Amino acid sequence: MPQTSTSSRRASARSSKKQSNASANPAIPAAEFAARRARVLRALASDGNAIGLVLAGDADPSLSHTWRPNPNFEYLTGITDEAGAILLFDPSNPVQGRRVQLYLRPLNPELERWDGFREPVSSALKQRHGIETIMRTNSFSRFLLDSAKRAKRFACLHPFAAHHAPLSADLAIMRESSTRIPGSTICDLTHLLPSMRSIKSAAEVACIQRAADITALGFAAARNAAKPGQTEFDVQEAAEHAYKSAGARSTAYNTISGTGFNATVLHYHANSKPIGDGELLVLDSGASFGGYAADVTRTFAVSGRFTSRQKLVYDTVLKAQLAAIRACTAGAKMSQVDAAARKVITAAGFADNFIHGIGHHLGLEVHDADPATALEPGMVITIEPGIYIPEESLGVRIEDDILITRGAPKNLTAAIPK
Repeated sequence: MPQTSTSSRRASARSSKKQSNASANPAIPAAEFAARRARVLRALASDGNAIGLVLAGDADPSLSHTWRPNPNFEYLTGITDEAGAILLFDPSNPVQGRRVQLYLRPLNPELERWDGFREPVSSALKQRHGIETIMRTNSFSRFLLDSAKRAKRFACLHPFAAHHAPLSADLAIMRESSTRIPGSTICDLTHLLPSMRSIKSAAEVACIQRAADITALGFAAARNAAKPGQTEFDVQEAAEHAYKSAGARSTAYNTISGTGFNATVLHYHANSKPIGDGELLVLDSGASFGGYAADVTRTFAVSGRFTSRQKLVYDTVLKAQLAAIRACTAGAKMSQVDAAARKVITAAGFADNFIHGIGHHLGLEVHDADPATALEPGMVITIEPGIYIPEESLGVRIEDDILITRGAPKNLTAAIPK
């Protein structure tokens, strides 16, 4: 082989390492998205060949934050940059390639000079998304009418809205269509996607684990920043800077960094108070990776040592959390997991100071789709008991992300000390 300089070899090694790390990043494969859509199609076919709609949602015209699609749409397509897109399921369509149809907004070259250029519909685009029929939304009404006249049955896939809120987007379209096609019916399949999304695939667990590993780096940085004289925001910034340095594009939710009295406020977000010596700091934060969230809470003694009172409360919360994690077995209900933690806290005399539930499902959303069923292998949930005593400016919460398995539960955030 030709001889190379030492600097060239080092540069080549660095390049190879970067490529290796990039290729190792977990992601959801296109085949998995296709399998998810196929499962929805089968469910609709078994329910009278009902038509299903999943809408991505409209863009935020204010540009005040990064747009993200409805999580059901993202779960079924992996597409995160097409506001206004519509996914149509038509299981009885005589053309097999049209049983799943994707509609994207028309191209607008002048607008795209501001917001970014978009691809034309092509065979390459269809192959990448794994969807044979991709059209523009200006033809959606025509093809929906063709499908609706034949099927005369619709199925709601998005969650229903509360009575004082606007109709869910899919239901609004279905109601308008059904009034124009006599004999049409609308059925409820809103349970389908939560039941699918709650069971994570190996690829999804890998994304959550990567988010958790990145979060561990952020918590280590935050712990070093949590010193008297610094501010709560200094701790937040240290954690979030570490997330981004490690490959996370964003946090999974707004970081909570509260000391003293602020540690007793569950969703405290000001993160502005100077940190006082002898205080506890509650840090509730998580990185997002590949669209999947981590959600972790740790409580630090800023001075490095707990007072006897702080230690009593902390140890109680820790024992409650460990009891709840042990209860995270397949077949258990979240109410039973909650009861395991609450029993410990009540026995210690803090029953009135544990004022929230034990946890929630975790995935594409921090509070992810919940099928309201017993725990099953593949579910990922948070376990986060807490004790809050405002009159003592004393709050403690400890939270981990737990994978339900056929055996013992797996703590995905065990690398973060507590």
